[in-house]
Amino acid sequence: MKTIGIVSGAVLFAVAGLGISASAVKQAAAKPVVQKAASHQTGDVARGKYLVEEVAMCGECHTPRDAQGNLIEARDLQGAPTWIAPVHPDSNWAWNAPTLAGFAGYSDADAVNILEKGIGANGQPIQRPMHIYHMSHEDALAIVAYLKSLPSLPQ
Repeated sequence: MKTIGIVSGAVLFAVAGLGISASAVKQAAAKPVVQKAASHQTGDVARGKYLVEEVAMCGECHTPRDAQGNLIEARDLQGAPTWIAPVHPDSNWAWNAPTLAGFAGYSDADAVNILEKGIGANGQPIQRPMHIYHMSHEDALAIVAYLKSLPSLPQ
């Protein structure tokens, strides 16, 4: 608690020292955040790639594995049997992870519902072991941009 008080005091001191009034800080905090429309531009694809590969790590389940358990990179995000199983029987377990590359068969609205709300294209909660994400709308659309940029069939 002492650290929080010191940090808070330092922030207040810094704000006061800069001549920023408390009302200016309140006004800035009260301003609505304008969400820019995400497009399928290069930046969105790059951000989507980062989110898919480094944050959500979609390939771990949506990419098939060889006999040794290694990901088959030539079939990245082409869908795969689920390689993990629940400890106890689970009727809501997905035994296959669907193809994501090319994003065929899904709409942008499907992605938004899956990535922002955890609701599948069928209107039902997504099946385990898929994680329920609460992504921002902009991140969900960046992921769609990236997935649509991928070939839907292995090369």
